[in-house]
Amino acid sequence: MKKMLAVPAAAAAAFALVLTGCSSAGSDDAGSGELKIDVPDIPMIEELGEFEDEVNIVAWSGFVEPAWADTFTEETGCTVNRKIAGTSDEMVQLMRTGNYDLVSASGDASLRLIVGGDVQPLNPELIPNFGDDIVPGMKGQIYDTLNGLSYGVPIGRGANILQYNDTVVEGDVTSWDVVWEADSPYAGKIIGYDAPIYIADAAVYLMHHQPELGITNPYALDEEQLAAAIDLLKRQNAIIGDYWADPVKQITAFNGGDVVVGTSWEVLRKLSENPSLQGTLPVEGSTGWSDAWMLSSKSANPNCAYAWMDYTSTPEVNGAIAMNFGMAPANAAFCETSEEAAAHCELFNATDEEYFSNVWFWTTPIEQCIDGRTDVTCTNFQQWTDAWLTVKG
Repeated sequence: MKKMLAVPAAAAAAFALVLTGCSSAGSDDAGSGELKIDVPDIPMIEELGEFEDEVNIVAWSGFVEPAWADTFTEETGCTVNRKIAGTSDEMVQLMRTGNYDLVSASGDASLRLIVGGDVQPLNPELIPNFGDDIVPGMKGQIYDTLNGLSYGVPIGRGANILQYNDTVVEGDVTSWDVVWEADSPYAGKIIGYDAPIYIADAAVYLMHHQPELGITNPYALDEEQLAAAIDLLKRQNAIIGDYWADPVKQITAFNGGDVVVGTSWEVLRKLSENPSLQGTLPVEGSTGWSDAWMLSSKSANPNCAYAWMDYTSTPEVNGAIAMNFGMAPANAAFCETSEEAAAHCELFNATDEEYFSNVWFWTTPIEQCIDGRTDVTCTNFQQWTDAWLTVKG
């Protein structure tokens, strides 16, 4: 599982950025992929050749398993070599070695890999299963689609939900105010996410409750907006009972009663096996994550890599990955393959685009404002990381 988000390469800020209607949660342009940015000119593969002997993959735990990898090897002759990574920063560093063909990157790593020249644009004609069955909300997003080119094949997505113990938390929970406001009756029993990217959660709350700040994208914060988010996080720190990055720690904290409300994932609520734990997407919306296969610009095994991306985009295999990890699958056709699949898709809101329109997927903050502003400089992830250190003291 994802445990921590870390600092992106400082060089990312050096690239010029022009926005012409970037996609975002709640936008009519979502999925338009209109982010324009100067990136290394890496050619897209035009046609495939014979399979190599192997494919080397950096992935989150649960994404590359023998249950489907062995079948792929039988069908193609490509041996699947897996390297599990625990953080996005680790994935970026591993991909920069040039020793791996593919990575299952989240949105907080994607831009780093693209602007660093570590991954190459993909030819969708060579990936037949990257087609109409892929849910619309996972196509053409700003974290993996630049200059009209796709750099990622969607795998799955999830929201960072508000979870609460309904035996303690009273009433109809519809807002994040129970974890952000100083007068929360659950002070000392609140849990937050332990990473710089959690700043975006504060920004989402401020977007709704302090519109005068002018925040329109939680990953595009100028210095004043970042300061406001940090002030909110510092005030929250006074009522926080715990922070989590390790999912096991989060589940233990809820089941042990140390915390009763805070940030979670649907899969953690499910794994807790605690009927008292409920989850909701509050009125303010939330942050979330979306993962995609990305191909190394130095790939030694591109034919096997393309075959893997296509194979894992089939309804059956994509669904197996989604169920194993605990997320909404990218291929909506999976939801119709069985009653079990349908139940999984319902739990994770797989085809509910209205639900995900209120989710701001993790995107690496960079100095060029991805909300379209050109009259200010936005803060980058290094600044977010430095600021986050001041929150916890």
